Amino acid sequence: MMRKASSFNLAALGLGLAFLYLPIVILVIYSFNASRLVAVWGGWSLHWYDELAGDAPLLESAFISLRIALVSAAAATVLGTLAAVALVRLGRFRGRLPFAAMIYAPLVMPEVITGLSMLLLFVAVSIDRGFWTVVIAHTTMAMCFVAVIVQSRLVDFDVSLEEAAMDLGASPLQTFLAVTLPLILPAIAASFMLAFALSLDDLVIASFTTGPGATTLPIRIYSQVRLGVSPEMNAVCSIMVAVVGVAVIVASLLTRLSAARGTPARV
Repeated sequence: MMRKASSFNLAALGLGLAFLYLPIVILVIYSFNASRLVAVWGGWSLHWYDELAGDAPLLESAFISLRIALVSAAAATVLGTLAAVALVRLGRFRGRLPFAAMIYAPLVMPEVITGLSMLLLFVAVSIDRGFWTVVIAHTTMAMCFVAVIVQSRLVDFDVSLEEAAMDLGASPLQTFLAVTLPLILPAIAASFMLAFALSLDDLVIASFTTGPGATTLPIRIYSQVRLGVSPEMNAVCSIMVAVVGVAVIVASLLTRLSAARGTPARV
């Protein structure tokens, strides 16, 4: 029986949603502001989107951030899923405790320490900092979140389904692809979106590991905001919010479609 929502619960829900999303709504609205002053409303206009179209450095930073987020999220999803499978299915193997500690360390490690340690590593092995060093750093950061999410799904997984598939002649790889993977796909999709958002949002780790030609959007915005907030930043941030929102909606629809059909979604 469903309980009727009380006024207190509705008010708490409304305040929570306003706290989370009201700043984003204000940012999107002010991206259409005709005034050059960010805090002064001057009417509706697409002027700053036109200005953004001609701002090559800002657009390049946005595209770099998207590429880094996609590559690092994909790598973190694959590695984190494999790590979760190893932690759940291999039992108490030798070296399990150090392996789990290394997987979970970025969860509790301050980003400054993570970024500095990655910088020292790249300097020690003489790797030029740039696009791929940021990808490696973001993959390392996001992989632990993927492992935690997928591991929580595998813990409650019905192993009898895999046993039935192997009894019918399926190999372990076929069983994983045909049975296990479709059932844990929602957790994998959620992990990918979380890793994508973490990479897109990161400033601290990227500032330690970036190099020439790999200036991400958060670094670009941070370097420019010290001279004053430009309405162009509202425009580019609104576009990024729209891109992430569309990606979340598409991932949710694919996951629901996959669950309804009982087959894995093709991304």
